[in-house]
Amino acid sequence: MVSMNMSYMDPKTVTLIGIPGLEHVQFWIGFSFFAVCLVALLGNIILLIIIPTELSLHQPMYIFLAVLAATDIGLCVAIAPKMLAIFWFGFYSTAFDACLAQLFFIHALQGMESGLLLAMAFDCYVAICDPLRHTTTLTPFLLVSMVLAVAIRATVLVGILTILLKRLHFFQSIVIAHSYCEHMAVVKLAAEDTHVNKTCGLFVGFTILGFDMIFILISYTLIFQAVFHLHQKEARLKAFNTCTAHIFVFLEFYILAFFSFFSHWFGHVVPSTHILLSTIYLLVPPALNSIVYGVKNEVIRKCVAWIFFLNH
Repeated sequence: MVSMNMSYMDPKTVTLIGIPGLEHVQFWIGFSFFAVCLVALLGNIILLIIIPTELSLHQPMYIFLAVLAATDIGLCVAIAPKMLAIFWFGFYSTAFDACLAQLFFIHALQGMESGLLLAMAFDCYVAICDPLRHTTTLTPFLLVSMVLAVAIRATVLVGILTILLKRLHFFQSIVIAHSYCEHMAVVKLAAEDTHVNKTCGLFVGFTILGFDMIFILISYTLIFQAVFHLHQKEARLKAFNTCTAHIFVFLEFYILAFFSFFSHWFGHVVPSTHILLSTIYLLVPPALNSIVYGVKNEVIRKCVAWIFFLNH
């Protein structure tokens, strides 16, 4: 039975306090996050301009990269405006429904990014382990189907979490010790039984991140086996070079993702450390993705150089 004392029924607004313990310096921290967002937005917008217009980049890997760039832009737009409004202008209050909307978009876009990394690992696997059938395997129909499957999976699973939060009516507090709305941060405010919310949160986390990580690891294991069986050193180096960007992006995404996930569920990490790292996890990969793939690809490098230098 829910106690009515010191509880809020169907709150219309919630309060985001930013980074607990660092309120006195979060104004200045905001400039660092703003710079990362600018890099992410600029880099990914450039990718979305170059990839559709450059015919040589109309390949599965770069099609997935274009969708990843759009997802990264969405993540920055979902998190940065409200976070910077808290840091710089003290706009702590937000509508409860707006908080749920932000929560939905952040987690759904995270899920899409994870699925796209799996799709890119599969593309890398086919390109190296079965190159003669690469174009016949990854047909336009399959590419579209994979992107739709990734988007639908993330939307449905995160949508369920959001609906389950909406059914909660009593909250012991309306103050969220975070810089953005996050699933477990909202669940912990509830003054009702939240076993269903927590169980579904774990299920969605492992269904998306756990499933994708396992199959990405399987893909790279098979890729490395195929590479080590190549007799020519040049062929091995070329194959490794093809996968370098994928491996770097995969590692930085999942290491930060699992640290953020497990520290929220099971850890006793200092709140300010957890929130800083979880925010870095959301904002740094979008900035790094465009840089890593842009630096690794000669065509993209030349197009970027033409945009910024040669056309002047």
